[in-house]
Amino acid sequence: MTIHDITLTITPELPVWPGDPPVRLSQPAHLERGDLCTITRLDISAHTGTHLDAPAHFIPGGATVERLDLDALIGPALVVDARGQGDLTAEVLQGLAIPPGVQRLLLRTDNSALWQRGEAPFAEDFVAIAPSGAAWLVERGVRLVGIDYLSVAPFDDPAPTHQILLRAGVIAVEGLDLRAIEPGAYQLICLPIKIGGADGAPCRAVLVD
Repeated sequence: MTIHDITLTITPELPVWPGDPPVRLSQPAHLERGDLCTITRLDISAHTGTHLDAPAHFIPGGATVERLDLDALIGPALVVDARGQGDLTAEVLQGLAIPPGVQRLLLRTDNSALWQRGEAPFAEDFVAIAPSGAAWLVERGVRLVGIDYLSVAPFDDPAPTHQILLRAGVIAVEGLDLRAIEPGAYQLICLPIKIGGADGAPCRAVLVD
């Protein structure tokens, strides 16, 4: 059994969505300063690094993080190679030969090269799922879709893709680190911090083969 960690490390250098609070880490107590123990304080958005979106992120009255079905977050997953593609429309997804019945789909795109190069500024031109692609995923019964940048939706118009997915109960996992992952079948474990009433939460995500 091999466990692949596909989670970004949260550091102050990690890019965040423009307008979101930056990552701030501090240590109000530290052994090296003579304190009893070391304590780290973390100030972040719920949508920092590798995280998921609950329906409440874009759907009024939608489910919050603590109400998500854990069954959707653990189980067989397919990593698909979508490198060389622009925004993922229905036509593009259809051409990726995704077999029927896939419930957890992770998309490795050209975004992974951004993590590989360690680029800190937020990249507005990342590859995302177009609204038609979101509808295609819903029609095929996908329960969870993940992508290798900080949003499943295009930067210039993020609402439609999110609304299509989240209204259908599809969990969006964003900020995956898939740069070292080969396409294929895995077992996914992707568990968010259980934050009451939250519209999203950071996750520790791994693939097992």
